[in-house]
Amino acid sequence: MEKLIFNCFIGCCLLYSLLPVHGKPLSCNETPYPHVCKHYVVTTNTLSTLDAPSSSFHDVALKVTVDQAMELYKLVSNMDLNNFKDKRAKSAWEDCLELYEDTLYQLKRSANSNNLNDRLTWQSASIANHQTCQNGFTELNVPSHLNYFPNMLSNFSKLLSNSLSLSKAMTLTSLSSTKQNGGRKLLSDGFPSWISHSDRRLLQETTSKADVVVAQDGSGNYKTISEGVAAASKLSGKGRVVVHVKAGVYKENIDISRTVKNLMIIGDGMGATIVTGSRNAQDGSTTFRSATFAVSGDGFIARDITFENTAGPQKHQAVALRSGADHSVFYRCSFKGYQDTLYVYANRQFYRDCDVYGTVDFIFGDAVSVLQNCNIYVRKPMGNQQNTVTAQGRTDPNENTGIIIHNCQITAAGDLKAVQGSFRTYLGRPWQKYSRTVIMKSALDGLINPAGWSEWSGNFALSTLYYGEHANTGAGAGTGGRVNWGGFRVLSSTEAVKFTVGEFLAGGSWIPGSGVPFDAEGTQNAVLQVVGFVFPCLKDTLFLLSTELQGSIDPYP
Repeated sequence: MEKLIFNCFIGCCLLYSLLPVHGKPLSCNETPYPHVCKHYVVTTNTLSTLDAPSSSFHDVALKVTVDQAMELYKLVSNMDLNNFKDKRAKSAWEDCLELYEDTLYQLKRSANSNNLNDRLTWQSASIANHQTCQNGFTELNVPSHLNYFPNMLSNFSKLLSNSLSLSKAMTLTSLSSTKQNGGRKLLSDGFPSWISHSDRRLLQETTSKADVVVAQDGSGNYKTISEGVAAASKLSGKGRVVVHVKAGVYKENIDISRTVKNLMIIGDGMGATIVTGSRNAQDGSTTFRSATFAVSGDGFIARDITFENTAGPQKHQAVALRSGADHSVFYRCSFKGYQDTLYVYANRQFYRDCDVYGTVDFIFGDAVSVLQNCNIYVRKPMGNQQNTVTAQGRTDPNENTGIIIHNCQITAAGDLKAVQGSFRTYLGRPWQKYSRTVIMKSALDGLINPAGWSEWSGNFALSTLYYGEHANTGAGAGTGGRVNWGGFRVLSSTEAVKFTVGEFLAGGSWIPGSGVPFDAEGTQNAVLQVVGFVFPCLKDTLFLLSTELQGSIDPYP
């Protein structure tokens, strides 16, 4: 009883923590679910494990969420599998087990990080995991099996949202302080600690020294990519590990775990090195598990390779590539499929000079993702379908996630071009309530429907989504006939800058290390980049002017 009284006293004190945000202290009252916050902060043993005077309220709230994630993972691990005799239900449960284990990892590293952008990213990934677990049962038509899960699922979802909202509040305060101090550089002079200086040009080299070589003809160390990755995983932790996959068609499904970090896979070119599979929802895979190639390890890089899923449009969800790898980069890669081709699942991702093929929702997920200088090819769907390029999955307004398409081309693939007038094609539709997609400075061909965007289901998310367009060109770029939704907007240059690689992805702090060229500020000329750095007040004007220019910035002047 004495311990409970002590916890209640400290809890009440922490509800009015000394950490101010915009002149207002953070407390449970500033979270989306204050009653849940107060219940857990006051009644759990979390307070006794923290030095209350020196810990911020945010630390306490996040520690509560970590503790509940640990409890949830234990409960899911020990569930009675007799309740999951149905093969599909068991498959969805297995996804959940992996996803909640990863959620615990993401939350723990958030709690141990002082970088607010990291915290936002990793907590957003935790929310994606929680949602994906539930999605699996729905996709496989066994939603009733969710009733066997612990009753704490609902409260855990609210704890995730509360912790994220506090991190977002702290981030806004930090950004305000940064602006008062003159802002930050968009391009970093240094390199992340997880990558060596010599890696800067690794993706630019015509020949790279490989640690492991995969070749079907036996001329390498291994004949399958799975074997090559397994060998490379034993070298993980010793710096960048390079796997060269020689030309060939590799029919296998690959899943690179979170523990395999800083792995780079180099092929012999798009269309030369091909990884192919055909898992799909119709045949019993969850969308999450249908990926031909899946990767979760931080710092992953792929170059000159094709990832494809050949299941076809009639099989519905069938992923070619799923990435949950933080700071992952895909350079000169091709992603081929129909529905759900490219799964930008979670964390920070950058795609440059890539080709993406598909029909329905074929760029989708809840990552912090930017596609730059890419070709997006819309394929011919089934007769009763319409095409939607994107389906972004942001479920919480405080997530820092979104799909940004910058300086790309959206056009019809060969099989659609002759009959594109027979099918409606849209830029996207809202998979989740706070779906966020921005398309800027891209060439949109005439196949794009004048409305631009499509509903998911009736009025769902139309006022809460964030869909933006800026400075696009082409027959499909006109915004005069666009949807009249509360969440749609034509962006000014000032608004568009927020979604460039340098701002949205914080790419200047980590992409240079990969060696991939990128346009950090949305400008297309190195002179403008320099002028914008010397005269920050001109940055927005330069961004707008750069619309008229072509080319790309050399990140290594």
